[in-house]
Amino acid sequence: MGVPLLGDIRDQAGGLDRDQRNAFLAAFLGWMMDAFDYFLLVFVITEVAKDFGTSAEKVTVATTLTLIARPLGAYLFGLWADKAGRRIPLMADVLFYSVVEMISGFSTSLTMLLALRFLYGIGMGGEWGLGVSLAMEKIPPAKRGFYSGMLQVGYPAGYLVAALAYFVITPIFGWRGLFVFGAVPALIALYVRYRVGESEVWERTNARLQMTRTPLRKVFFDRKVLVRFFYLVLLMTAFNFMSHGTQDIYPTFLKKGLHHSPHYAVGIAVIYNVGAIVGGVVVGTLSQRFGRRRAIVGAALLALLVVPLFAYSKSAALLAVSAFLMQLFVQGAWGVIPAHLTEMSPDAIRGFYPGVTYQLGNLLAAINLPLQERLASGHGYPFSFAVVIAPTLLAVVLLTAFGREAHGVEFGNAPAVPPDREQVEAEPVEAERTTRPEGRPGTDLS
Repeated sequence: MGVPLLGDIRDQAGGLDRDQRNAFLAAFLGWMMDAFDYFLLVFVITEVAKDFGTSAEKVTVATTLTLIARPLGAYLFGLWADKAGRRIPLMADVLFYSVVEMISGFSTSLTMLLALRFLYGIGMGGEWGLGVSLAMEKIPPAKRGFYSGMLQVGYPAGYLVAALAYFVITPIFGWRGLFVFGAVPALIALYVRYRVGESEVWERTNARLQMTRTPLRKVFFDRKVLVRFFYLVLLMTAFNFMSHGTQDIYPTFLKKGLHHSPHYAVGIAVIYNVGAIVGGVVVGTLSQRFGRRRAIVGAALLALLVVPLFAYSKSAALLAVSAFLMQLFVQGAWGVIPAHLTEMSPDAIRGFYPGVTYQLGNLLAAINLPLQERLASGHGYPFSFAVVIAPTLLAVVLLTAFGREAHGVEFGNAPAVPPDREQVEAEPVEAERTTRPEGRPGTDLS
């Protein structure tokens, strides 16, 4: 497996032109710094609670508000991107969440911080869908697996940068200094402005929509597109429970549950985010060879085997190993998602469709952190991990296995107007008409 995998990585990683590389880098940096800003609060929940004279449980409401606001951001910025192109909305989104993040550092009360974290969630919700649609529309189909994994790796990479920033900035400037530093991602907007071209797929699709006078709502309300939308929301709900269930309370578990120092907790976070980065690249790359669903199911099943070790370990070595393995498989499965969701999305609404399905899943999973904290207060953190993570991983396996995929679909070649019902039954729409890179027929999405 090792040698073929290295060959696959080499083949999929190379051969991009300058514009394709710049689009990918812009999307990666945007998502990385987005995750960096989000996880800053996770590391300083106890510090913020002490500063405002409140409980950690009340501070965790801020993360819930962020998750709740993300679908709104995906909706607003996604619609804008489908009408006006990817670049300008992406720049505006990055500037917006960077400014809000910086202002968070000057919060004078918990109420002000909660309001700002809701606004930040709007920006965070918009970034992923815009960045993914821009990057995946430019990446050649045969290379999507690797770059899908690399793009999603921006999330644990942002977590890793947040952990390192906690080490460096907090001792000098406190938790407020971390949020002021969160203005740095605004520089990404300048990079996009000068280095990244507009999506050619969007330009071709927009020209056809203008010629046929097809409103975007007509595309969305096509029966199969709508059914697929609700399926993807369920899938993303399971995915987000899987991710947040293994990450959000883990630093608190180490500090409060096992009484380790904050620096010890951050050190473990660095270790398991290295595992997440490796997993995203490896499983994303393998999805190009074995298909999106097989790669996700395989990673989720391996994560399921790690749950007992992850939930009940106490020694330093086992904590590090189990956390590394859990994120290797969890974020490995996530590494397939940028390619999977964009391939399942109609051309005309690709700015809106992947981001909103992803962020609605986040909305439904927003109860995870308060739920796990409540379970932990009554039954301990190991119980809290086990009863949330194991069923979630099983749900990921079943939803993925019984779902569909559009592995290798060519973007930008579908008709602007969806077929009517009779045509749909006889001839699958857009993402369903595809050929896998190795020549096997694509999977029907009915």
